Amino acid sequence: MSKKILFLVGDYVETLEAFVPFQALGAMGHECVAVCPDKQAGDTVRTAVHDFDGAQTYSEKPGHLFHLNGDFDGVNPAEFDALVVPGGRAPEYLRLDDRVLDVVRHFFREDKPVAAICHALQILSAAGVLTGRTCTAYAACGPEVSAAGATYEEVEPTEAVVDGNLVTSPAWPGHAKWLKAFAGVLAGAA
Repeated sequence: MSKKILFLVGDYVETLEAFVPFQALGAMGHECVAVCPDKQAGDTVRTAVHDFDGAQTYSEKPGHLFHLNGDFDGVNPAEFDALVVPGGRAPEYLRLDDRVLDVVRHFFREDKPVAAICHALQILSAAGVLTGRTCTAYAACGPEVSAAGATYEEVEPTEAVVDGNLVTSPAWPGHAKWLKAFAGVLAGAA
């Protein structure tokens, strides 16, 4: 059954973490709507390519423009069946927006499916929705996830962690398992 899925993105969202799930879930027949605070349908956000190329942390390069197809100001989370939050640098500032945090809280309060990857857990931590949950994130976000009351599970970047309606992965190399697990959660959602 087709679901309506909200994507929360912002400038310098990780390229693959925005494009791949948006296109893959769309190809599965779901309706995907991407929004960003203070932007409208037809606007774009800049993306960043985070790569693992031998440095002690990821490197960052300019990515493609990601086109929004929804207006953040008009979003009613009650109209959506699920939420996807990509990582990158966008979560650093999106977590400072009370409206973003309220949207995230809605999905947890209503026990709707949520997929978050990499630095996206910064938003979930700031929203206060991780207490008692088990999840993963980019390793540098692990202490933040633990401080938010979650059990941080350190797994390989190619893995995913499922805790009820929450599906997380450390980074884009985990897309295959993360998206497969999220599709399973979506299929089981009422």
